[in-house]
Amino acid sequence: MTDVVDADELLRRIRRGKDRAAEEERAWQERALSLTATDPDGAREASVRAQAYEAVLRVLEEIVDPGGSPATRSGVKQVT
Repeated sequence: MTDVVDADELLRRIRRGKDRAAEEERAWQERALSLTATDPDGAREASVRAQAYEAVLRVLEEIVDPGGSPATRSGVKQVT
């Protein structure tokens, strides 16, 4: 990455990343729920992926709003 960007552009990029992480988290949560009854291993993997995107989202939220209150997330229940 050799492009020099100003703070506003950097913030826009972080917000786009944050939005994408939120979309991916929701999609993997939905997949985990839909696979629970038919494919427990697939549901478990989808749950882990949702948790990974949740972690990314929380980090990006901390960058945009340092020290802000943590977002309340419903999360995905672990499938055993």
